[in-house]
Amino acid sequence: MKKVLCVVISLLMIAALFSGCSSSAPAAEAPETTAAAAPEAPVFTVAIVQQMDHASLDEIRNAISAELQAVAAEKGVTVNILESNGQNDATVLNQIGAQVVGDKVDMIIPIATLAAQCMVTAADGSGIPVVYAAISDPAAAGLTGLADVTGTSDALNTPFILDMMLSVQPDIKTVGLLYSNSEANSATPIAEAKAYLEEKGIAYLEKTGNTSGEITEAASSLVGRVDAVFTPTDNVVMGTEASVAEILNAAGIPHYTGADSFVQLGAFTTCGVNYTELGAKTADMAMDILLGGAVPEFHVMEGGIITVNTETAAVLGIDYSVFSTMANTVVEVTGE
Repeated sequence: MKKVLCVVISLLMIAALFSGCSSSAPAAEAPETTAAAAPEAPVFTVAIVQQMDHASLDEIRNAISAELQAVAAEKGVTVNILESNGQNDATVLNQIGAQVVGDKVDMIIPIATLAAQCMVTAADGSGIPVVYAAISDPAAAGLTGLADVTGTSDALNTPFILDMMLSVQPDIKTVGLLYSNSEANSATPIAEAKAYLEEKGIAYLEKTGNTSGEITEAASSLVGRVDAVFTPTDNVVMGTEASVAEILNAAGIPHYTGADSFVQLGAFTTCGVNYTELGAKTADMAMDILLGGAVPEFHVMEGGIITVNTETAAVLGIDYSVFSTMANTVVEVTGE
């Protein structure tokens, strides 16, 4: 009996041993099924460098920023925008250029000619693309044939604006040419204006300045000596157009200009491009390059939009209804 009891106890101990081993053995682990991490969306840093403050350049900057963000959202990327203003000072612009290149931004978008020239110089050899905005004559400004440099042009149709002048002032005798001789944008259209007026047998009187005070003084010196004044897309004159318009309008002298921002500040009329569209086009070109596209040649914006300040027209007593036969679009503005 004792032998049987010992055998039973032994069997129970062996069963308990195997049972314990079974419960303590680790369960087989399921193979890992970790998914591959999704690639991070690209993040770009773009420096927008505005030459100076005035309505046209502000409009372009706002349009560029808005379009960059809209396209970035559409493409699933992020664009960080750095904005700078050179206050029309080459020294300041050069400092900004050195800073953004040192920060290794992915692209520089300068607005207006002097800003573009300074940024191209700063970015030379860095591989950073420069996409400029609102350059009236890229070739004359030395902005063509360069690697990683392109942009948009608001080239002015000078003969057409002077045709507008003759359509409402057919008996004009002398035209004042008011511009800054330091503004690269003005060189070609002023030469075109001289050639046009000489061909028509119309005299012209040139007055220039490089500061707001000099431009205001130049405008005053034209009073009593000219029948109309022409100014191209000159940023220096634009900076003081409110004062220029006040002087010329009080003297009954129409001011024909190169951009609608002049007209919004009191000049009589212009025929040019839509600067919101120009800014959007510049941003589209920039985003295409950032996303791997080739650097294209610069793009000349289509103009043909006549803008008239109706308050100024009333002060001058000018009937501009003929303009509707000269262009598909005539925009009327009042005041600022």
